[in-house]
Amino acid sequence: MSPLTLPAERLCAANQRPIRPEGDYVLYWMISARRTRSNFALDHALARARELNRPLVLFEALRCDYPWASERHHRFVLDGMYDNAQACQEANILYYPYVEPQHGAGKGLLRALADRAALVVTDDFPCFFLPKMVAAAAKQIPVRLETVDGNGLLPMRAPGRAFSRAFDFRRYLQKSLRPHLADAPKAEGLANHGLPAPPTLDQKLQTRWPQAAPSLLDGSQGLDAFPIDHQVRATAITGGMRQASRRLQNFVSEQLDNYAEHRNDDGATSELSPYLHFGHLGAHEIFKSIAEKEHWSMNRLADITSGKRGVWWGVSESAEAYLDQLVTWRELGFGFCHFRRDYDRYDSLPDWARKTLAEHAADPRPHVYSLASFDQAQTHDELWNAAQNQLRAEGRIHNYLRMLWGKKILHWSAGPEVALDIMIELNNRYALDGRNPNSYSGIFWTLGRFDRAWGPEREVFGKIRYMTSANTRRKLKLQDYLAKWREPSLGLFDD
Repeated sequence: MSPLTLPAERLCAANQRPIRPEGDYVLYWMISARRTRSNFALDHALARARELNRPLVLFEALRCDYPWASERHHRFVLDGMYDNAQACQEANILYYPYVEPQHGAGKGLLRALADRAALVVTDDFPCFFLPKMVAAAAKQIPVRLETVDGNGLLPMRAPGRAFSRAFDFRRYLQKSLRPHLADAPKAEGLANHGLPAPPTLDQKLQTRWPQAAPSLLDGSQGLDAFPIDHQVRATAITGGMRQASRRLQNFVSEQLDNYAEHRNDDGATSELSPYLHFGHLGAHEIFKSIAEKEHWSMNRLADITSGKRGVWWGVSESAEAYLDQLVTWRELGFGFCHFRRDYDRYDSLPDWARKTLAEHAADPRPHVYSLASFDQAQTHDELWNAAQNQLRAEGRIHNYLRMLWGKKILHWSAGPEVALDIMIELNNRYALDGRNPNSYSGIFWTLGRFDRAWGPEREVFGKIRYMTSANTRRKLKLQDYLAKWREPSLGLFDD
């Protein structure tokens, strides 16, 4: 076979089964990079198909038994499936969308598709249930399963370890990222693919596991019949590649210039995190769009390795600030999840954080709320309630208030481990960008991950960074926000 163009650090064989050149097609099992452009895994699957002179089958499934399955998450994924179906139809690629109608109904479908495949390619995502799902599939299917890391500008496994501070990771990036910036997925991977005509799949397979109806993908069919959480309704935010592209274009052209100054204002952030989480948009596409706006080239990277932020990329202040979020902070979280499979457990917190929280675990709390009270935004604090109301309704929280939201759950829970469970439950149930390395980074940051010890030492928090609603109200202009999201007062405002 001819050499592949995919960077070696992004490719991993999930099993030791052989590639079968006589197979009928190459199967791309799309599980996290749910897009047909700027996608390393799709590029690799196409390259394998060209090598073998076989067609490509793109298989995208949606289970109904994933944790926190709801109308909100289902609808967002289905929006993306609709866009993928359109793109594959235009490119004459066989797209097989499967939406599981009941628990267990999809069992055996991947194996059945893999039985006729030359090999299977899938996405390498380090979080949620996906690593275990891929590992299980690798044991079951009869051909080679290759995983492709297309998560960020830096391959996750490149550093060889997890970092405990953003400063240290930024310093590593300044030393090591430059050569990786030359590698990028194809902007339009399906264009001029040069593959044989799509194969015909076995009719028995399609009868047992029927493809999702167009009416389900385009939203004209409701989700009432699916065994998912119907209390968490879909939001007004539309998923899919097309809407992600529109949102990116609007952010870069209309909002990026003011990002550094206004990023803590409601509606001033990129609002791209749901599209990144569901794979409707990739980091390379965002980086390219910003680079084009800033007329950036590689020689503008500063020759520094100090870990200092704000002066490395050689772009405007706002672009520097946003790229530090997109690359440093986002990929710090992906790397942590890749190297630390305990990323979602309390014991993964740094020693100093667990020590100080243990020392203050028995401290009296000013208020103690149950999960149900937090869920229903029934606390004494109208600002916290407003943030929770926004999360429940929109699937997101005001950028700055996300931090306060977590800190006060720590403050008002029976203990730090209880607080962690509550944060994970609420975030993963309601947030469109939940169940993601970045969301776990944010949750665990409130308990000390990627942070340092702070003083003075306080009750409940110990040396964990402290935040109050009162200070937040003084720092931000929140009158309009509170008017939109507050409910009738449940008590006096009090931190």
